[in-house]
Amino acid sequence: MEIITNQTHNAMVVPANEVVQESEGNFIEANTNKVSINHLKNDCTIPVFAKDNESTVSHYQFINKTYEIVKGLFPTTTPKVPDIRVSHTIKGRTPSAIGKPAKELLAHEKTLYYERCAFLIDIPQVTQTINGNEITLSVGGVRAYNQENLYSKKSLEKFKVFIGFKNMVCTNMCISTDGFSNEVRIFSITELEEQITRLFSSYNQESHLEIMNQMPQYRLSEKQFAHFIGKCRMYQHINKQEKKEIFPIEFNDGQLNTVVKNYYNDENFHREQNGNINLWNLYNLFTEANKSSYIDSNLERNVNAYELIQNLGNSIQNGSYNWFLSN
Repeated sequence: MEIITNQTHNAMVVPANEVVQESEGNFIEANTNKVSINHLKNDCTIPVFAKDNESTVSHYQFINKTYEIVKGLFPTTTPKVPDIRVSHTIKGRTPSAIGKPAKELLAHEKTLYYERCAFLIDIPQVTQTINGNEITLSVGGVRAYNQENLYSKKSLEKFKVFIGFKNMVCTNMCISTDGFSNEVRIFSITELEEQITRLFSSYNQESHLEIMNQMPQYRLSEKQFAHFIGKCRMYQHINKQEKKEIFPIEFNDGQLNTVVKNYYNDENFHREQNGNINLWNLYNLFTEANKSSYIDSNLERNVNAYELIQNLGNSIQNGSYNWFLSN
């Protein structure tokens, strides 16, 4: 199958003064609800390790500490209030409410915390424009208590942290490999601060922007797009040995259906009249579909979308073999 290089990409890049209007959407959807940081601080209990009653690092502490780090590393900016999404509510009650029917519980007799929490902090003073889309620097993280063994003694706690960009047109997250860590393991809030600071400080913003700026320069034809989606579906069912030789894809069939649907219908990233689609738009179709992922798998899939499209771009640029585009 012939791989097409976009020879007219300059004509396709929208001037910076024609940036599409910002979206009011959410950076993640799935089964999540939006809450405030004050709600996490004042209304939620803090889980403990059952065998020694040692406290975990709460969602509030995680978000608040990240916010403090952002203000320290970007002193000339004004970060926005954290955008927080939670899921999997764990409900409880105070000892005084033992035996009461649930419908008779008073507000002060109820307790709750959220098993999973994701948050985003925008830094609006740091912006760029790619293919007519304004993107802004953003940081955030994920905490999922279901990935901890809370029935044991206190042990290393796991966090996921990222720094990257948010597409203001659609609130899609653009996270690169070096801007993400899914293995932040700590004993204390001090260790958490050290690891977050290290990740944010080592992030190569220029390299990330350069790669994303190259995406609109290459495109797939309608036939190539159909072939690519078919190969993505096939990947889920090939044997383990074959998978080792192929670039991994972590999106499920439902999300691939969303990519195809939006290829035709998405307001901002749909195909061109002749069926072609550039890699920046394809990338955003994947990150849009990723919004349906649960909190504890969202960031990994977002990074996978970036690496997948980067891999396609490298193949097109170098004229090299790519399983997803091969016959």
